[in-house]
Formats: sequence, C-alpha cells, structure tokens
Amino acid sequence: MTSDEQVLSYPLHYDTALDPPKEWEDLRGRCPVATIELPSGDRAKMITRHEDIKALLADPRFARPTAADNAARVAPEGSGGAAATGDSAMVVPMKGEGHLRWRRLVGKYFTARRMAALRPSMTATAEHLIDEMVAEGAPADLKAALSFPLPVYVICDMLGVPADDRHRFSRWSDMMLSVTRYSQEEARAGMAEFSAYMSGHIADKRAGDTDDLIGMLIRESAGEGQGMSDAELLSTAMGLLVAGHETTANAIGKMVAMLLADRGRWERLVADPSLVRTAVEESLRYDVNLGFGLRRYLSEEAELGGEVLPAGTTVLCAMGSGNRDESVFEHAGEMDLGRSPNPHLTFGAGPHSCLGQALARTELQVALETLLRKLPTLELAVPPADLKRMEGLLVGGLQEVPVRW
Repeated sequence: MTSDEQVLSYPLHYDTALDPPKEWEDLRGRCPVATIELPSGDRAKMITRHEDIKALLADPRFARPTAADNAARVAPEGSGGAAATGDSAMVVPMKGEGHLRWRRLVGKYFTARRMAALRPSMTATAEHLIDEMVAEGAPADLKAALSFPLPVYVICDMLGVPADDRHRFSRWSDMMLSVTRYSQEEARAGMAEFSAYMSGHIADKRAGDTDDLIGMLIRESAGEGQGMSDAELLSTAMGLLVAGHETTANAIGKMVAMLLADRGRWERLVADPSLVRTAVEESLRYDVNLGFGLRRYLSEEAELGGEVLPAGTTVLCAMGSGNRDESVFEHAGEMDLGRSPNPHLTFGAGPHSCLGQALARTELQVALETLLRKLPTLELAVPPADLKRMEGLLVGGLQEVPVRW
C-alpha cells in the first residue's frame, strides 16, 4: 500500500477504548506517511513511525497551524473551538525567537524542583478526594472523584484562580478543544466568556503583588521588550488553565484504567510501589487514546518517511502509534511497568515539547501512589471493553472510570 492508494478516514476506528486501531501496525510497516481525510473533509498526511514523528516535532521550522496558514482544517464547517481552528484569539507565538522567549518566561515556573515542592500539598489533596469518594460508597467514577478535581485544584492554585469555578473551566476547556462537540458559534461565545473572566482576574493581579504564576509573569513583563504583551499574557493564562487540567485529568483516569484492566499490573504495583515512576512513564507510552494528535504545518518542503512533502502540507503526528513502534520499544504491545529507558513521545519533542510535563508527571505519580496506599483492593466496576472513549475533542480520554474496592 502507498499513500496514494488509500485515503483513511480520521480519526481512525477503535474497537475498544484501550486497544489501538488495527491500522497502526500496518501503516508503520508499509505506509508510514499516509493520506487521511479529516472531519472537515480536508486531506492531510499522517505519520506513524517513532523516528519520523520525533524528527518532525523536533524541527524548529514547523509549528502548529494557525488561522493565518492555508492548512488543512480539522473541524467541519461551522464547528470547532480555537485550538482546532487556529483562532487568532490565541496569540502565543508558535515558533522562532518569539516562541523561545515565551518558553523562557513560563518555564521559570515549571521547574522539576518547584513541582517537587508541590508534592506534599498534592498528596494531601489526593488523600482528601479519595476519602470523599470512599465515604460516598462504591461503585464510583474515579474520573469525577479524583482524576478531574486533583489537577484542577493544583493548576488553580498555581494560577491563583478560585477552584470553585472548576466546572466553568471544564466547559470552557471543552469549547476551546472542541472538534465536533460544539458549534463554532458556541465555542466563540464560550471563548468570549473565558477571555472576559481571565482578563478580570489578570486585572486583579495587577493591583496586588502575588507569588502565583500570573503574578510572576506580570512582574516579568513590566520592562520593555522582554516580557509578554497584554494579549500574550491573557492567552498564556487561558492556555495554561486548559492544558494544566484537561490533559492530566484524562491521563490519570486512563492510567488507572490500563493498570486495572489486567489485575496483575495493579497487584505488582501494590507489592512494589517503587515501580510507580516507571509505571507512570509506561502508562504514558502505552496509552492509545492520546487524542487527535499533534499537527504541524510545513512552511517549506520536507522529507518524512522517505517521501518528499511539499510546502503547505499539514502533517498529523500519531504519537500513540510511534509509542508502539517495535523498532524502538521491545515488546511494544505489552505494558512493562519497569520499562527503562522509555523514550515515548507523549509529551512531544524538541522546541514545542510540553512545558508542563514535570507537573503532569508529578500529579500522575501522586495520584497513583495515593491510590495504591489507600485503596489496594481497587478494581474496575465494568469490563475493560465497556469503557467509553470521549469523542469530539482534540484531547483523548474516557467518559467515566467506574471503580469499586
């Protein structure tokens, strides 16, 4: 099969929420640069091999498409949120020196040392949430009880915004990340509400002197030329609130579901909690439900997988497929809780790799450590095949994670 012989409808079909699409293995072997048709009807290229995905993501020339690019559209006409459409309302610079400047400013806060300092308070929050879940009784939805609220409390504390508004944040996040769940009109209205809310919050921060992330960015931007513009500060605050809870909340739920899907995995961790760190990395690699995939717009000609792609091509990186590449990961289709090294692509690679990965890792480790300690008898309350994927958003996740203990 060559990329000209078949056009695949994207997203691909998943038989169950925890199993990979059947096409991945064949594409990696015979058609690593495949032609896909997006929900919009536009066509793009999808790459599935670890080597090609890493090379593209690490190439500083290419970034996520914006509304200014003539890129393949993701969402059908009349639907899609800002993250899917490349709406210019999000003005964080995507590449070049502007992007490096932005990363330097925000990255000052997301250090591994600072994240480690947050660990005790994260653990206390996780313990409290689990105690509340147990008090309500089994069965329970672990996503609603723990995996959603834990990252929300953490990112709200970091940004200095009230966690009581978390359900509004969740709705605005879904609107921003929508592919087909909301109409474009609904998504734009939600973005306007979100923008007004965060603008007011930033204005309040300017009137005081706080140690949270937004306060730090305001102080860093007080000079000329090196800080953020008001528009960049607003986009950064909105983007961090969305990224800081949406993806991690889903990752916690998926991690626990994957570990409980095979009882031997969970029991091994109960017996040896020292495996938590490598188990978290393996859950990030093994996850087939990472969402829509990272997109890159080729502003100039590039070669990928032995194929020369012209300027103007939109390329979608199937990181979940790259994470199952047998040329990189021995027994890639098996979940090895002690796997090391583990060069998975879940956080991306290169100049656009996930800025909050130290935070996400810490939250995943804390959630797993606390569950193993407090609920060693935890198990899924439904067969793994009955778990349902979230649909219509750029991010991947499960609708619910029913558990009992």
